[in-house]
Amino acid sequence: DLPSPPGALYSRKFTIDGEQISLQVQDTPFVSLEEDTDSICCQEQINRSIYWADGFVFVYSITDYESFRLLRALHQHIRRIHPNANIPLLLVANKGDLLRARQVSSKEGLQLATELGGTYSEVSARENGEGVHEAFQQLCQELSRSSSSCNGEKRRGLHLVRPKSPNMQDLKRRLKQALTSKGKSATAL
Repeated sequence: DLPSPPGALYSRKFTIDGEQISLQVQDTPFVSLEEDTDSICCQEQINRSIYWADGFVFVYSITDYESFRLLRALHQHIRRIHPNANIPLLLVANKGDLLRARQVSSKEGLQLATELGGTYSEVSARENGEGVHEAFQQLCQELSRSSSSCNGEKRRGLHLVRPKSPNMQDLKRRLKQALTSKGKSATAL
């Protein structure tokens, strides 16, 4: 695994139904849902990001059952904060190349995605990003459908959750950039 810096912002252009969409994904670290003095500031920043997101990507490792187990509680937390109950959700099972170390079955992942009202994708970021591009292409299609049925209300952001501690200054800077960007874009927070 090559760790990416917490709060990293990734941009990619996709063509959906003949229209070019700029997708910005903010790699936001998972913060404990239990309140303690060290995480309250982080939770407030994450909660603001959740509120403004256009979609969510939950990433867990097939080799780490705990990363999978935490997703239900995270989903409930997001549903309490986010005003749109029909926001696109993509559940991504990562490390698909490590089948011998698998702790979470594909069936369990698919069942959880269905339960949460999302779609499921199993990928291997290690082996040429197998499935990663296709997963985000699928999410862009859902975001495009979702934004066309928004009654003109434009929301911003896609929330990619992964377990790392945040760099708050970087998160704030990226959030400000995302909120002030121009043009048609879905921004990931």
